[in-house]
Amino acid sequence: MVKVPHLRLNNGVTIPQLGFGVFQVPQGETQRVVEDALEAGYRHIDTAAAYGNEAGVGAAIAACGIPREELFITTKLRNGEQGMAAEAFEASREALGVEVVDLYLIHWPVPSQGLFVEAWRAMEGFFAAGRVRAIGVSNFMQDQLDTLLAETTVVPAVNQIELHPTFQQAAVSAGSRAAGVAVEAYSPLGRGSDLEVAAVTELASEHGVTPAQIVLAWHLGVGNIVIPKTMHVDRMRENLAAADITLSPDEMDTVTALDSSARMGTDPAKAAFTQM
Repeated sequence: MVKVPHLRLNNGVTIPQLGFGVFQVPQGETQRVVEDALEAGYRHIDTAAAYGNEAGVGAAIAACGIPREELFITTKLRNGEQGMAAEAFEASREALGVEVVDLYLIHWPVPSQGLFVEAWRAMEGFFAAGRVRAIGVSNFMQDQLDTLLAETTVVPAVNQIELHPTFQQAAVSAGSRAAGVAVEAYSPLGRGSDLEVAAVTELASEHGVTPAQIVLAWHLGVGNIVIPKTMHVDRMRENLAAADITLSPDEMDTVTALDSSARMGTDPAKAAFTQM
């Protein structure tokens, strides 16, 4: 089995650096897909209340036979529930069927609501009570991260942001790391588009691996936590095998040089939605 590296978060908790995301996996297929991922060797599963598939993740956890302490489970606070974080957290915990969540994130800051500080203070309570091993944020830009650092007590363990070779968010990544916040990449393959870039395909050919493996190896080399998603078992195994690939400094620089302003998802500075 591939040996996945672990990173130590700022509170001492370790997290598998290469995990498995279930964004847009239908609830009816989630248990099967997560069981396949666990069978392939993943031990870090990333879900969210807004994905509507926490119960499927929980069913897979219950059925897999893997000791709970070997699994790392992340879920996220729904935007519209920032003012009722305690109830939302309990609903997620029950859907997952776990006593303790490994990582709980504010999914989006939604600054127009003005509630993310209140939500964070509630999450500090969950952390202090031992109901979650680490708390963090997702889609936070530097000004929102600075607000939390100035107005609350617990430094976020993670900032999960859109990050891939053609959109690296260097300033946000550097600011997060400078504050002791680990950077976690979603859409790590650029929703597939980064796999078609000539520099990536050339490196894949030279190494005799897939373009996705090159991109994931780059993420791991940079120090990002990364959560690729696929519903196909062969690709699950291929993605996991990226942990065995080491790029040279020059090859790392080649991929890093692909950075641009090509955001593919929602801009957190403009996000005003609360339905998620």
